[in-house]
Amino acid sequence: MTTALVTHDAAMHHVNPAGHPEQVARISHVLSALEGKDMLRVRAPLAAEDDLLRVHPRAHLEALRSAAPTEGFAQIDGDTFMSPGTLEAATRAVGGAVQAVDMIIAEEVRNAFIAMRPPGHHAERETAMGFCYFGTVAAAVRHALNHHGLERVAVVDFDVHHGNGTQDLLEEDARVFFASSHQSPLFPGTGAAHDTGPHGTVMNVPLSSGTGGQEFRRLWDREILPAVAAHDPEMIFISAGFDAHRDDAVASLNLTEADFAWVTEAICELASTQCAGRVVSSLEGGYDLDALGRSVAAHADALIAAGAKTG
Repeated sequence: MTTALVTHDAAMHHVNPAGHPEQVARISHVLSALEGKDMLRVRAPLAAEDDLLRVHPRAHLEALRSAAPTEGFAQIDGDTFMSPGTLEAATRAVGGAVQAVDMIIAEEVRNAFIAMRPPGHHAERETAMGFCYFGTVAAAVRHALNHHGLERVAVVDFDVHHGNGTQDLLEEDARVFFASSHQSPLFPGTGAAHDTGPHGTVMNVPLSSGTGGQEFRRLWDREILPAVAAHDPEMIFISAGFDAHRDDAVASLNLTEADFAWVTEAICELASTQCAGRVVSSLEGGYDLDALGRSVAAHADALIAAGAKTG
């Protein structure tokens, strides 16, 4: 079995003002890094309305549609903007993640990487923020649970920022275990270790500025992955942010592409023993273009190797 690469040209049509870190060049660097890799290329479809409504109220969808400009930019908050192509790109990011779930359940592929932008893990129920508009991973999770009937899933997030949106959208659902490692203090200011959610199915692991690969690996190996395993998930979702890289200026962790390869391999190994290798990974942050390309390549190589092993 193989690994799907789910993407669409619409990812290049979401434009931010000049100098914004979440720039179009991110996706071109990602796709360039993945060129020639043994992945099944899949065009991300538009998400169905029901996919979006599983995690957001209709009022949120209507507010974004009303705000969407026909030219120029609409500013949603201090650093979140919409251009004429934003809604299609964000909707295809969700549609791509949902499509990946369908393909994995149908055993067409073993795992998948959704190479789309904008990211999604900061989008809360009725709030677009932190460059995010819809909860991409959260929508795919709900599709796996409510459409395909899975009973337990896990979401793991190694972006440098806490996945506040994913937690907000999913923490009420005891079927979902959510784990996030992230620099703290840092935007969005959430994700304290004592915040375990209403059902004890949330695990937040704050990392101090300067944390490097050795400590990162220790925490994932001894704390996060055993907690994921205890939930006994039938599918694992990854919010794959690469802004914890030491070259990324948005924060100050000291990871390298080797650390992203290691954590991806560890997640896939856990998935191979608990859920037939079923992993859906979706691009989140990563703003140093060269580091992003190298990190995504390492992440994809680990997914490809895991897909080949479990097939």
